[in-house]
Amino acid sequence: MAVLLARRGAAALLALVALSAPVLAEELTFVMNNQHPKPVEVQLYSQNRESLWPGPSDVFLLEDGETRTMTLACETGETICYGAWLQGDRTTFWGVGPGKVRHCDNCCYVCQGGKTEEIDLVP
Repeated sequence: MAVLLARRGAAALLALVALSAPVLAEELTFVMNNQHPKPVEVQLYSQNRESLWPGPSDVFLLEDGETRTMTLACETGETICYGAWLQGDRTTFWGVGPGKVRHCDNCCYVCQGGKTEEIDLVP
């Protein structure tokens, strides 16, 4: 009897963990080219949950003329937007800007595998 109750408890616990854990089922690759003569910092922001890449106190850094690919694990169907700004100048920005504070018309992508077109950060 005790073994049967232990099995049921373990099965219930596994089901609860499976339902509550986020599913990171896809990867999305952003391809960005910095055409500005100064370095640009980039963060990628989820619009569906409190997640950002590469992390809350980290940025992807693109030097002048650099093209960079940034691949992230995301949930299928999740919307990810980019924010980019000049290093040392958070008032000159692209996309949603630093901290995801602005609205943008074409800086968001849906996580469904694959990669973005090349995003040119032009002065």
